[in-house]
Amino acid sequence: MTGSARRRSGDSRYGEQVPLVAAAVCPHPPLLVPEVAGAAASELADLRAACDTVVGRLLVVTPDVVMLLGTGPATGPVLPPATGSLQPWGVDLDVPLTPGQPDRGAVLPLSLTIGAWLLARQGVRVPVTAVQVAADAGPAELGALADLVAAAGARVALLVLGDGSACRGEKSPGYDDSRAHPYDQRVAAALADADLDVLLGLDPVLSTELKAAGRAPWQVLAGAARAAGGGWRGELLHDSAPYGVAYFVASWAPA
Repeated sequence: MTGSARRRSGDSRYGEQVPLVAAAVCPHPPLLVPEVAGAAASELADLRAACDTVVGRLLVVTPDVVMLLGTGPATGPVLPPATGSLQPWGVDLDVPLTPGQPDRGAVLPLSLTIGAWLLARQGVRVPVTAVQVAADAGPAELGALADLVAAAGARVALLVLGDGSACRGEKSPGYDDSRAHPYDQRVAAALADADLDVLLGLDPVLSTELKAAGRAPWQVLAGAARAAGGGWRGELLHDSAPYGVAYFVASWAPA
């Protein structure tokens, strides 16, 4: 875990451990943004609508803070101001972590850029924070981040960004792998049932081989939900693999 993450988790402002009030899971393909998809924007209309629904649910519960969580080059908080860019995907569009923030400072990875874009579509008006987790993060890092989420504020809504396997067919980024579909079925069922044990038990080696970018963020979510205590109920709103990559959209709330 980075030094900044350790400082943040030890800050007395975040010392009171409280339950999450809601969580949502969305994928982060650049094609989710209509300007990037262009003429193919309609192909992901259902996915986009499902993401809008679960993000809207996060805001309906009036959280004090919305925390974005997704994969990135390191593990720890992304300190504001921070901005993501869709220029690598051919669109001159910058996405600040919080609308109206200066477009300078830290650079958001793709996962958090898409998360900030989804929040902006809903006109978010509460503080937004961001945490990135390295794709190869191990149990110690994941556990520390789960504690960080639990200590982040009085009423925290968590937006988790992560794709499933990228090996669903010969034209997929990872080519075809017979293990991909069973893996994705297991994740989809776990997200639908808010099954913390299944998510925490995902094999990091298999996840890497299947190019499942969501493994580490999903495990932080499961750890944070367990740290919050109580039961959780889940709802899976979307499960597809249109380009050989599995996309899940789910909503979690305290039972």
